[in-house]
Amino acid sequence: MKEAIILETKYMTLAQLLKEIDIIASGGQAKGYLQENTVFVNGEIETRRGRKLYAGTMIEIPEIGTFFMKEKGKKDASD
Repeated sequence: MKEAIILETKYMTLAQLLKEIDIIASGGQAKGYLQENTVFVNGEIETRRGRKLYAGTMIEIPEIGTFFMKEKGKKDASD
């Protein structure tokens, strides 16, 4: 699954994203999830739940999907 995540603010943390896409139920579960599962941010393994995700960032979660951060109101060639 490839999905665009629209940012309502300047950035979103990795914990907020995991909650937004229903992988975890609360932000407090992010640390445990990241210790037990591999998450890539822009092609590199990321373990920090507070990692800031800005427009243009790509997040890949194996077995779940790939997510692209988009600025609210911006369009690209795929829209």
